[in-house]
Amino acid sequence: MSNVVTSRQLTRATRYRLNNGQHIPVAGFGVYLVPKEQAEDLVYEALVQGYRHIDSAVIYGNEEQSARGIERFIKDSNGKVTRGDIWFTTKIWNAEQGYEETKKAVQGIASRVKKHIGYVDLVLIHSPKTSKEKRLGTWKALQEFVLDPANDVLQINTIGVSNFGAKHIDEILNWDGLVVPPAVDQLELHPWLPQVELREYLASHNILAEAYSPLTQGIKLQDPELLELEQKYRVPKAEILLKWSYLQGFIVLVKTVKKERIKENLSVLPDVKAPADALDDTSHSGKIDLDINILEALNKPDSHEVLTWGHVDPTQYEG
Repeated sequence: MSNVVTSRQLTRATRYRLNNGQHIPVAGFGVYLVPKEQAEDLVYEALVQGYRHIDSAVIYGNEEQSARGIERFIKDSNGKVTRGDIWFTTKIWNAEQGYEETKKAVQGIASRVKKHIGYVDLVLIHSPKTSKEKRLGTWKALQEFVLDPANDVLQINTIGVSNFGAKHIDEILNWDGLVVPPAVDQLELHPWLPQVELREYLASHNILAEAYSPLTQGIKLQDPELLELEQKYRVPKAEILLKWSYLQGFIVLVKTVKKERIKENLSVLPDVKAPADALDDTSHSGKIDLDINILEALNKPDSHEVLTWGHVDPTQYEG
């Protein structure tokens, strides 16, 4: 898989088609480590700035506050934005994996978000750090919710995984009860952890890669090579890293507790308005690009440096 794609047609409104026909916004705002008391306002601000994709998780402890931010923004838009315009993701934590445990976990998710946003667009298994029996039990439960959208607990439109390697995805794909395959694998992805072989595997199974920590949690922002590229090409280092991820074709999740950074992170993508004529597909095209020399410098296909606290390396875990 080549890492040297120098330009791509993308805007803030771009959505990628998943293997179930759903369309997920390419730019996501994540609420990992966002304090509960700030989550509603930060999600609201992200939506004001143009994000239409919010990524949460049971273990983050701020699902309900994030859903409230969505609810408030939709209400304040006076009909300009509907629930269908906004994508909401959450995740099943390790301790809640297993068939019965996951059904209870979904009931918990419903109790926190259903009254605010009605349904959930995507539920992920947060990591493979349990047993095969529990992982497949969780998939069985989630699959049942997807197959019965009118169930009386919670409508779930799409399911996927997070931090899963090929071995664990194969468990699902080779399970004799499989009806709904994973649509997304959410992974730590950046130039120092490109996970090229895993991405090739995902592409071969029509599973989209979703990148968390594209800015490496700040750990690599003082990397001498990155600082040199920033100075030489006069491109901010955060912009370099975000564009690198977008140019790989990832769904990209960025988090921050600073409102000014919400706008700055999204500004990497062009804000191109939809045309007045719905049949005109030329006036709303946008493009992001990076100098090929920057991309070549960041082309580290053999790198496996794990940087993020709590990272699950899907190439190593054998549970």
